Amino acid sequence: MKLKDKVCIVTGAASGIGRAIAVRYAAEGARVAIADLSLEASEGAAADLAKGPGQAIGLAMDVTSEEAVNDGVAAVVEKWGRVDVLVSNAGVQIVHRIEDFPFADWKKMLSIHLDGAFLTTKACMPHMKRQGGGALIYMGSVHSHEASPLKSAYVTAKHGLLGLARVAAKEGGPHGVRSNVICPGFVKTPLVEKQIPEQAKALGISEDEVVKRVMLGGTVDTEFTTIEDVANVALFLAGFETNALTGQSLMVSHGWAMR
Repeated sequence: MKLKDKVCIVTGAASGIGRAIAVRYAAEGARVAIADLSLEASEGAAADLAKGPGQAIGLAMDVTSEEAVNDGVAAVVEKWGRVDVLVSNAGVQIVHRIEDFPFADWKKMLSIHLDGAFLTTKACMPHMKRQGGGALIYMGSVHSHEASPLKSAYVTAKHGLLGLARVAAKEGGPHGVRSNVICPGFVKTPLVEKQIPEQAKALGISEDEVVKRVMLGGTVDTEFTTIEDVANVALFLAGFETNALTGQSLMVSHGWAMR
């Protein structure tokens, strides 16, 4: 097993991409902490994972709260003694034109995506340095490199993750800590499903046009990226244990964006 006994924290892991990553890690023998806003949801997901070859616990974690993040990471270290992998995945989507974007929503978006990534990195990095290595994995997006209408906050946040990951790679490298960003295209999760009618209304086009033209028009095969696709890349990054691959962003987008 590729992650036998590795201790992994995955935020936003009670559902969607985060859960798929947690499932993949557990299948490879990892000990997985599922962190999510809802303790009931995270413990339910952890109970499902514990039926397989790995071990899992559920944590209630608001990634915008330094106290909640520090308490959650401390609980993982107390239980399993270390942190080998952090997947900063928690995120939301809110779409508006710039002139209509409520400032409160802008701040919410940046807080969850950027503050959450910073706070979890800050809490995990000392443990990884102390033990001589680890993997920091951030859930970026094709929008870490590209831009789309209506997504000023999201694009800003996802671009920001590249900067954080690169600094973490520089600071963590001498201690064996790698830092990389996964950049998926459109993945058909509830988050994306919610965007289809929102964008259709905002752009004045049909929902079918949103899918075919806006979301998948730039891909090579008009296919959505799957949560399993992203989980496989997260497994690859978690298991790649040298600084040969650090400070990078990997596109998982059916060719929508190429770097």
